[in-house]
Amino acid sequence: MPKHYLMCRPEHFTVEYAINPWMDPEAGADRDVAVRQWEGLKAAYEELGHEVSLIDPIEGLPDMVFAANGALVVGGRVYGARFAFPERAAEGPAYLRWFAENGYATKEATLTNEGEGDFLTLDEVILAGTGFRTDVAAHMEAQEFLGLPVISLKLVDPRFYHLDTALFPLDGRNIAYYPGAFSKGSQEVLRRMFPDAVLASAEDAAVLGLNAVSDGRSVVINSEAADLQLELKRRGYEVIPVELSELRKAGGGPKCCTLEIRGE
Repeated sequence: MPKHYLMCRPEHFTVEYAINPWMDPEAGADRDVAVRQWEGLKAAYEELGHEVSLIDPIEGLPDMVFAANGALVVGGRVYGARFAFPERAAEGPAYLRWFAENGYATKEATLTNEGEGDFLTLDEVILAGTGFRTDVAAHMEAQEFLGLPVISLKLVDPRFYHLDTALFPLDGRNIAYYPGAFSKGSQEVLRRMFPDAVLASAEDAAVLGLNAVSDGRSVVINSEAADLQLELKRRGYEVIPVELSELRKAGGGPKCCTLEIRGE
């Protein structure tokens, strides 16, 4: 089934502050390269038959390109983001306003959460990350509003500060993930829930190979994650490699740039 994604062109992208280990303001980033790479990602989705909607970028919000952090959408209802860092605070209201203006039922969050950065939705459950950005109490707030069970997972490696940097749904029932990003208890939860999961290596995780987007058949993934691509192909998935090295300088990859609009 075709998906519907919301994206934000990186018109104002730069690395001018550091709020995760990937960011180096002294090294900066090349906006023109970022735009070109982002355009390649958008084209990949469209070539797969998915619909892409766009939210207007706002000057002064260089990380607004990471649309996944802007909200969580399930069943046509939108749980808004409330960012942990003041540098990104204005993004939450901007994304919620877009959804309200486009006719969606919205809820403004009262607790810190960073949208699909830390909430990943499967058919019957939402996996939710905590430890660096999203308040664990926000997991319950999302569950109450969206009506799907939420499973809390603790992140322990600061390189993987959002759940979507360490795990992605392959389809509605299975996942790929890097065990080393999670606490011992959360690793056990994932083993029990997903005994047939794809396990990524430390090397592929370190190039944000798990910040990928799957439609259940095709996986759009960072080109450098070579072993993970081979395993996905072995499992029968079509692999679509993309180059997002410039956006990775801010800690983002394909999924970070992609907010899925579910259940319209």
